[in-house]
Amino acid sequence: MFSRWGLLLVLGLASWATAKSSTGDSVLVILEPKLDKDNFSIFFDGLREKGYDLTFRAPKDVEPAVIEYDSPQFSHVILFAPETKSFANDITPQSLVTLLEKKTNLLLVVSSKQTPLTSLAPEFSLVLPPPGTPLLSHFPERDTPATVIPVNVSPNPVVTSKLPPVWFSGIPFSLQNNPLLFPILSAPPESFAADSEGDSGAEAVVQVSEKGGEGLWAGSQMSLVAGFQALGGSRATWVGGVDLFSDEYAQKETKPGVKSGNKEFASAVAAWTFQESLALRIDRVTHHRVNQTEALQAYTTNDEIVFTAHISKFNSETSAWEPFSGIQDMQLEFTMLDPHIRTALPPVPGKAGEYSVTFRAPDRHGVFKFVINHKRKGWTHLESSTMVSLVPPRHDGYPRFLSAAWPYYIGAISTSLGFFIFSALWLAGDDRESKKSKGSKAE
Repeated sequence: MFSRWGLLLVLGLASWATAKSSTGDSVLVILEPKLDKDNFSIFFDGLREKGYDLTFRAPKDVEPAVIEYDSPQFSHVILFAPETKSFANDITPQSLVTLLEKKTNLLLVVSSKQTPLTSLAPEFSLVLPPPGTPLLSHFPERDTPATVIPVNVSPNPVVTSKLPPVWFSGIPFSLQNNPLLFPILSAPPESFAADSEGDSGAEAVVQVSEKGGEGLWAGSQMSLVAGFQALGGSRATWVGGVDLFSDEYAQKETKPGVKSGNKEFASAVAAWTFQESLALRIDRVTHHRVNQTEALQAYTTNDEIVFTAHISKFNSETSAWEPFSGIQDMQLEFTMLDPHIRTALPPVPGKAGEYSVTFRAPDRHGVFKFVINHKRKGWTHLESSTMVSLVPPRHDGYPRFLSAAWPYYIGAISTSLGFFIFSALWLAGDDRESKKSKGSKAE
């Protein structure tokens, strides 16, 4: 009996030790029936090797449930059902938004067909092309159809290393002005979306491009893969084609002897979506007066205050949070409705993960907040708010003399001295005239 429980404990600790995500390792894969799981074995096996626990179900299956008793049952959801028009009751656009609100990460794939996912895309500030308009490109010259395109991977926070071009087949989408949304993979400059693989609409493309390209689904302003960082910390990734994750594209060569970067790119996209990479958190914040260590609930105006934040980054190799000092542009705001002070919060040299700044409190009393609101595309948003009071000095807290008031001090002192001198001269003045008048009367 003991050995069995001991074995379960060891297995549990081992699975925890190999955890790669900062939010959990359970993954639900909703796979379209006509998609063969074995065609994506490289991608799925890579997730298993990292320590993820994959569970598969069809879009219309009711088990296992995505949400049960208003609680998500999985840390991450992969939705490989780009052409499915009917899902189970627990998979709706509203339920997917609920999952995102409840810290569940989503990897969503769309296609050129109209599905419930295409109606959800505008909620994430994505604009999809009309149905049946895949991405086309005739360059570079190759032996593949115009819909199968090699795409160069531009440097971005998600994919840091230089990768070979990746094969893509699917639809593009444009990104609206949303600070939570950013492109991961952009379309080639010479590509365009059309309802035909031929060049029958080439004249219309030229005419529109001559007018500035307005209304044209063409060029690198379109995105093929986009990331969405929710305010609550969860992440959603939108992909324009499921073939990006297929074994065929992972093994396909872009040049003779050069394999595509699909395997590495898909792994990097999944790592970002599941919060393996670029995951930050604020461990704690402290504040106190200069030359003191105790945090106060109320500070005095014009106090010299030291504010310190400790920040960690998740390391997927060790499955642990480690101090991180790589942020160079973080700011601290001391606010009361509006920021009264906005200053840089730099890392402290020699102290990993520690950021500190010293500033003078404003000469205005009230209820203030120390605010950190650091948002950068791809990175976890860092938000912190600590409330303190700022009070005027006590009656004995003011300086005995004010340097700015010395003219008034001198004026008052000189007036007082003048009065005393005048009074003394007046009282001690010469009385010979009064004595002389008294002598004349006596005679």
